[in-house]
Amino acid sequence: MSQPLDRLLAEIRACRVCRTQPRGAPLAHDPRPVLRASATARILIVGQAPGTKVHASGKPFDDRSGDRLRAWMNVPADVFYDETRIAIAPMGFCFPGQDAKGGDLPPRKECAPLWRPRLMRELAAIDLLLLVGTYAQRWYLGDDAVTSLTETVRAGPRPLRDVGGALGIPLPHPSWRNTGWLTANPWFESEVLPILRSKIAERI
Repeated sequence: MSQPLDRLLAEIRACRVCRTQPRGAPLAHDPRPVLRASATARILIVGQAPGTKVHASGKPFDDRSGDRLRAWMNVPADVFYDETRIAIAPMGFCFPGQDAKGGDLPPRKECAPLWRPRLMRELAAIDLLLLVGTYAQRWYLGDDAVTSLTETVRAGPRPLRDVGGALGIPLPHPSWRNTGWLTANPWFESEVLPILRSKIAERI
């Protein structure tokens, strides 16, 4: 790992801005930034934010959503967690808490503007981004993601102008709550997953 990236990851993991300088109400619990990255990784998974289980374990996608995402990617756990090949950096690095209905809150507003540009400069080898969910898609696709998630995912991979032409593949969140969406959109499995798996296989 490069020394600049090493230092940056240490800074991120020590971040407490959502408690000390929050935009709105401060985070209600102690922050625990969760991410994995290496200067050699070519694939970057950009999710939403850690959930309760990942907040407890410190291991991204350490849940049923991770099982589904690994199946979509067609990679075993040892490859998925090999940070020299696959980086994992959600839009919010910390579990944001839950709303009154028990659903996860959106990623904290402080996180991405503060850390994402610096992190992407250090991840120079990244040439494939998996944009998991609407928060990642809006950040990286801008006006190309203002339609529904379904339309954004169905439009397929596209070059990301702000990431040196790296390829972005929009995906729904692999949460088991989205099983109904997957059933209603069978083209995702037949059309999107073969492309996703091919692009990943080229890079690992």
